[in-house]
Amino acid sequence: MAELRLEHIYKTYKGNVEAVKDLNLTVRDGEFLALLGPSGCGKTSTLRMIVGLEEITGGEMYIGSRLVNKLEPNQRNVALAFETYALYPPLSVWDNIAFCLRARKMPKADIQRRVNEVANILDIGDILGRKPAELGGGQKQRVSLARALVRDPDVFLMDEPLSHLDAAQRAHMRVELKRLHAHTGRTTILVTHDQLEAVAMAQRIAVMNFGVLQQVGTFEEVYNHPANEFVAGFIGEPPMNFLTCQPVSKSDELELHTMDGALKLRLPDVLRQKVLASNAKTVDLGIRPVHFEVAPSTNGNGLTLSGRVHTFESLGEEGQLSIEVGKNNLLVVTPPDMRLSRGDMVTLRLRSDRIHLFDGTTQRAL
Repeated sequence: MAELRLEHIYKTYKGNVEAVKDLNLTVRDGEFLALLGPSGCGKTSTLRMIVGLEEITGGEMYIGSRLVNKLEPNQRNVALAFETYALYPPLSVWDNIAFCLRARKMPKADIQRRVNEVANILDIGDILGRKPAELGGGQKQRVSLARALVRDPDVFLMDEPLSHLDAAQRAHMRVELKRLHAHTGRTTILVTHDQLEAVAMAQRIAVMNFGVLQQVGTFEEVYNHPANEFVAGFIGEPPMNFLTCQPVSKSDELELHTMDGALKLRLPDVLRQKVLASNAKTVDLGIRPVHFEVAPSTNGNGLTLSGRVHTFESLGEEGQLSIEVGKNNLLVVTPPDMRLSRGDMVTLRLRSDRIHLFDGTTQRAL
């Protein structure tokens, strides 16, 4: 096991395409970290640079105290479980797992012991004699993980490991991967675009977009205190609502007016001070669908808004309500037993401690 440090890492492809820009990230010894972001954000390029499959354009990478920029993949002692499993069809499961150890010319007794240990950890001892074509998706994923773990790596990487599994298998493998990390204590990096995977398994989440690291923290930190509008909108399901507003001062008070004038929201003192300190010309107000309360009437504190029902869906465990507030549509999570029809007028109450404010120009959190 070892700490992984990326210091000012850049990756530029032909045509001056910058895939990763000035990435600074430390993965602690024994930590499970998720590298999370949409397709094309640079997370897979980062993973491939860690493994050694891509050359680093700029910056320094350390595994423990070793600078690994110029080391070949087989010299870094890292292991990668591929998204596509990448198993050898003619070989049995046992031979697939043992392949890299044989390539290292390890003694047969040590190979046998290591393969059996990993097979027991992943509970695949009963399929060691089968070929990949005889396995289900979950079994193939376990074999891919076993083949990586048998190397006894300092850093264990997984590239979208659950993307080819069905919903039931994904739920099961999330539990198994978390158990696997607790058992091995390996420094582990999960690359994924699925926030549920990241939240369920990782101790910390590193969010990337357009090759730039946006924020690193626990799920609670990035969910409750997003650094910018992208993180706020990407983390959380359903995604956060945003309203572009203009600050308007009235005597000693400050209001946010939506650009179409349909909503005028008087801010409490804590939020007012943030807006005044920022000197922002426009402010994007963010509120998560789960943080609205469908109120029977206004309560006089200025943190209410009214709108007309556009759609309502009862999803069993919850309801999802779309309402029109002027030219804006807001998504609201409601109790499942609520019954609303298109065209009904509803009043929503906002909790002031659940409102997020962002500079409308820079999109940074205020």
